[in-house]
Amino acid sequence: MGADAGVVRAAEPADAAGIGLVHVRSWQAAYAGHFPQEFLDALDPAARAEGWRRILGAAQRARQADLVAEVDGRVGGFVSVGPSRDSDASGAAEVYAIYLLAELWGSGLGRRLMDAALGTLAGLGFDAATLWVLEGNQRGRRFYKKGGWSIDGATKVDDSPGFPIAEVRYRRSLP
Repeated sequence: MGADAGVVRAAEPADAAGIGLVHVRSWQAAYAGHFPQEFLDALDPAARAEGWRRILGAAQRARQADLVAEVDGRVGGFVSVGPSRDSDASGAAEVYAIYLLAELWGSGLGRRLMDAALGTLAGLGFDAATLWVLEGNQRGRRFYKKGGWSIDGATKVDDSPGFPIAEVRYRRSLP
């Protein structure tokens, strides 16, 4: 996949399989050494795609958007955004997820995808956004810092997958 040909556009239900694959493959690459390997090996792109098919096929979701980065006719990355789910960040937006295939990391396509998401959120009337990142994900944290995000002091531990995931929250103003 050549990132130069990348196009960022609104996600459609037909993109669910590609998003599911990107979601799983990027987790397997980014979280190796952070999550148990057996957990990562068991991730199923088809199951993840089914979840995305439901999300993308749902009736209009208030102030939410999903975008894909299409490269050579295939989904190479995606971002999902909407209102913050945190009670202490009411009124702010949240980047729920942003993932890119590992072979596209460092290509600039992730930045274009994030910029499009932030512009979309500003267009939806938000003036600030938050996101959660794995505390040990130094690559992701550098990406966010370079993009104008700052740690806001909030932390959480998610035990839902059966092991603890320590996360830190970042915040930034929107353009």
